[in-house]
Amino acid sequence: MKHLTPSETAEFLKTNTDAVFVDVRSEIEFFYVGHPVGAEHVAWQEPPDWDVQPEFVAHVKALVAGVKSRPVVLICRSGRRSIDAGKVLEDAGFTDVYNVVHGFEGDLDEHFHRGNKNGWRHEGLPWAQM
Repeated sequence: MKHLTPSETAEFLKTNTDAVFVDVRSEIEFFYVGHPVGAEHVAWQEPPDWDVQPEFVAHVKALVAGVKSRPVVLICRSGRRSIDAGKVLEDAGFTDVYNVVHGFEGDLDEHFHRGNKNGWRHEGLPWAQM
C-alpha cells in the first residue's frame, strides 16, 4: 500500500483518471460530516457495532469493474481505518492501493477537535455535504 497526502491525492486523481476514489467511512460520516467531491462511498464499518462490512471487498471490486490492478484510493476520517481496509483489499488481490494520510478530517488538535491540523478539508480540497 502506498500513502499520499490529501494534496498529493488530489493531484494523483487528476492524472490517473482510471483510479477509483473510495470513502470508507460510515454512511453518517459521509453524508453529514461531508466527503471529498468525486469519492464513492463504500463503508468499511457501520454503527452501532462497528463491525467490518462483509460485502466491502465485493463492493470495491464492482467499482473497479473487476480489474484488481486498477488504482484504488481510500480515505477515512483520519487515515487509520483506510489502512485496515486497504490491507484487506490487498489480501483479496488488489495490487494498486493507496491510503490518504490524515484522511478527511485530520488528526486531533490539543482540544481534541479535528480539521485544524491537517486532512482533506483542512487543505481546502473540494468537498460536499448532504
